[in-house]
Amino acid sequence: MALTGRTALLAALGALVVGLLAPGWAGVLAVAAVLAAACAVDLVLAAPVRRLGLTRSGDTTARLGSPAEIVLQIANTSGRPLRADVRDAWPPSSWEPGTELSASRHRLTVPAGERHRAVTRLAPTRRGDHHAARVTVRSYGPLRLLARQGNHRVPWTLRVVPPFTSRKHLPSKLARLRELDGRTSVLIRGEGTEFDSLRDYVPGDDTRSIDWRATARQGSVAVRTWRPERDRHILLVLDTGRTSAARVGDVPRLDASMDAALLLGALASRAGDRVDLLAYDRRVRALVRSRAAGDTLPALVEAMADLEPELVETDAQGLATTAGRTAPRRSLIVLLTSLDTAAMEEGLLPVLPGLTARHTVVVASVADPEIDRMARSRGSVEAVYEAASAAHAQEERRSVAERLSRHGATVVDALPDALAPALADTYLSLKASGRL
Repeated sequence: MALTGRTALLAALGALVVGLLAPGWAGVLAVAAVLAAACAVDLVLAAPVRRLGLTRSGDTTARLGSPAEIVLQIANTSGRPLRADVRDAWPPSSWEPGTELSASRHRLTVPAGERHRAVTRLAPTRRGDHHAARVTVRSYGPLRLLARQGNHRVPWTLRVVPPFTSRKHLPSKLARLRELDGRTSVLIRGEGTEFDSLRDYVPGDDTRSIDWRATARQGSVAVRTWRPERDRHILLVLDTGRTSAARVGDVPRLDASMDAALLLGALASRAGDRVDLLAYDRRVRALVRSRAAGDTLPALVEAMADLEPELVETDAQGLATTAGRTAPRRSLIVLLTSLDTAAMEEGLLPVLPGLTARHTVVVASVADPEIDRMARSRGSVEAVYEAASAAHAQEERRSVAERLSRHGATVVDALPDALAPALADTYLSLKASGRL
């Protein structure tokens, strides 16, 4: 039961009436009796809260940054009309800051024996599973003086998956892949090392691709076409240790790494390669085995939905061992981690030779745009000091990248928006050169 502001206002007006017209206990009792009777009648006429039937429907999955709609259906099984304020409570990260009050509250009227749908629009700001909290219903009488109030548990889970903002680069990378396969509308020689087919020679073809035996058999000049090898194994390794928690731009480093992994995973699956995912710090946080091409991207997105950085130092030896166990045959291992000097010297560098001896290794890292901005600062003493500090940090990253390259790894170091396309281009280059 809850009093409303209207009741308080009537009580204040009653006090004014008592003070001006009927001072004394008789006036107080008369006004109080009238107000109490009105409240009692209003409470009796209010629809009961406990007998309401509440069910949910709507979205179960949404991308981070995209809205989701959850429908709350309220069935009034009583014989009185329901005049109610409803609060559909969700975790704070389910709303844009400052919008919870307006988005979670609904005012509605449901006639006796009927149903009403209230739509709650969520705008999640974090990945993972968002679970609905309780639904609070405040039922008023016709005078809105007194209200019945109660809570209902109506379970629902909304899974918020990574936004995959680099999806916009996928068409251009697929076009490049078709060029490598020699499957464009222009008759060009496909790159790669795996024989594909024979076709007639056209001016501009590389004479080294002429198949002289086929030419002799068919009486016209025939050339060989090639395509990149298919059915190769790609292992995407996400470092979820403490360095992945650092924010680059507006997002944690881990989120930018996941976006790059999604683009590469989608591209590799379209290219006919098998894609696995391993998320690791001191133990396995997520593991996705090879799926059919159409199932790869949904499986990766689902596995990444509730991944969060762990504030522990990554066990590089354990990561290398687990990666080797996940990829027992020669594979392309793409490690998305940080190029921080201390973490590399004590972690990855000592175990990298063991990986590069058996696999093709790509190390991808997200560069901090703030460091890039500081390196261009000028105009004041503070700005010059900032630029010097940023230049020192950039030189340390270049030094680490060179050491990784000397150990046989390919390094991709780019800003958050550029990492995904740069990593995809590296994959296509490796595929074209036959290094997979």
